[in-house]
Amino acid sequence: MGKLICTDIASLDGYINDEQGKFDWSEPDPEVHQFVNDLERPIGTHLYGRRLYEVMSYWETALEQPGTPEVEQDYARVWQSADKIVYSTTLASPSTARTRIERTFDPAAVRHLKETSDRDLSIGGPGLASHALRAGLVDEIRVLFSPVIVGGGTRFLTDRIRIDLELTDERRFDNGVVYLAYRVRG
Repeated sequence: MGKLICTDIASLDGYINDEQGKFDWSEPDPEVHQFVNDLERPIGTHLYGRRLYEVMSYWETALEQPGTPEVEQDYARVWQSADKIVYSTTLASPSTARTRIERTFDPAAVRHLKETSDRDLSIGGPGLASHALRAGLVDEIRVLFSPVIVGGGTRFLTDRIRIDLELTDERRFDNGVVYLAYRVRG
């Protein structure tokens, strides 16, 4: 049975982008990028909302870009080797391989996917993740906090929900990024 894991990079005040939609402040250095690559390597399926999928689809062609650093090439291979499910009512068709579109988020279908998967699953995009959190589907929450306060934007986690967590891992990086991993209790 696979675990459903919610992972993101956030500002210290809990945003994944700022009020202008920018997230350049969260670009990982090579050490953090390699750590993220290794976190993502066991993932068999990514569940995305449309906006995050559109950002992540860059990795479909990253290997074709001249001068792509090895750590980014590694991530591109990791990302390309996983299946992707995009939840969108507006996306007509996927722009990447190993990708299918679902029009609605069905908690029972995701639960079945977890139960029948021999690899872990990742869920990304704050709107989609909030649906999974409210449905009790998320097993782990992982966050890399960047050493910046952006003061507003899109929140990493949803408001008006309580989930008790147990710290399972932590790491501090030379660039000031702090990684925290939690298991969802109950």
